[in-house]
Amino acid sequence: MSEVSDKLLTQASQARREHRLADAKRDLVEAVDLCRKTGTRIELAGALTGLGQIERDLKHGDAAREHYVEAVAIYRGEGDALKLAHTIRHLGDIHRNEGHRELAEPCYREALNLYRSREAPPLDLANALRGFAILQDDAGEVREAKLLWEEARALYAAVNVEAGVAESSRRLALLEQRQ
Repeated sequence: MSEVSDKLLTQASQARREHRLADAKRDLVEAVDLCRKTGTRIELAGALTGLGQIERDLKHGDAAREHYVEAVAIYRGEGDALKLAHTIRHLGDIHRNEGHRELAEPCYREALNLYRSREAPPLDLANALRGFAILQDDAGEVREAKLLWEEARALYAAVNVEAGVAESSRRLALLEQRQ
């Protein structure tokens, strides 16, 4: 990655942590433009996912989706399975948040298949399970949602993410009441 694009990504990350989303977006737009001209495809995909996240933070679902779709295509072409899984899971989250179950479900299934077939970080797998569990719960698929939440809770516990354990436990209790 070029020194300039690396600096832009670092600045954008800092701006996001400081809730300066307009500054983060400005830096990421510049990084994407620079990567399109001089970077590798993988660098471009990384900048696109960063920009997609900022667009999600800004509640610009259409723009976020476009950036993630482009990044998915790049990662798929470059063969980076874990980055593909991570990016496709976020695309699934966008579709779910927009109420497009028919688009979200294949994203989650692909992300889970990719994570399970590799040495995926447990937190990444847990987060994919979480999104899919919410989708299944919203569709009334109580049994499948419970299984997903149970697995997610175990993974969150294994990596000491208390918020994930608490959410999983709370959602499992609600599912138990519905059965």
